[in-house]
Amino acid sequence: MPSWNTRLRFWNLERRTYNLCVHYLLFYEAAADYAERRKPFRDAHLAHARAAVTRDELVLGGAFANPIDGAALLFRGDSPAAAEQFAKSDPYVMNGVVKKWHIREWTTVVGDTAETPFPNPQSPIPNP
Repeated sequence: MPSWNTRLRFWNLERRTYNLCVHYLLFYEAAADYAERRKPFRDAHLAHARAAVTRDELVLGGAFANPIDGAALLFRGDSPAAAEQFAKSDPYVMNGVVKKWHIREWTTVVGDTAETPFPNPQSPIPNP
C-alpha cells in the first residue's frame, strides 16, 4: 500500500491542487469605539482587502459581531508574509483602529479548500 505522502500527492494531482500552501489567520483586536472609529477608513480598508483577494492571498475576512470587538482574516500562502504585510499596511492598523494583531498558522483538514485534507473513508475520491 502506498505511503500517506504518496497517496496525498496522488489525490492532490487528481484534484489539480498542490499542497504547497498553508492557511494563516490574521486576528485583529479592535481599539475602543471600533465601529465608529473605522468609518473614515473603511473604504480604504476594503480596497486593501479586495486587492489582497485579487492577488489570491486573502480568502475570507470580516469583523466579529455582537460585540464588534475585532476581526479575523483568512490568508493562503507558503508563509505568513502576505498576512503580515497586509496588517502592516492596513489603514485600520496604521490609524489606530486596530490596537493589536497577530497571525496564527491554521492546519485545515476538512472542507473543499482544506490545505491538509484528512482522509474520508466514505469519499468516492481516493483517500490520500
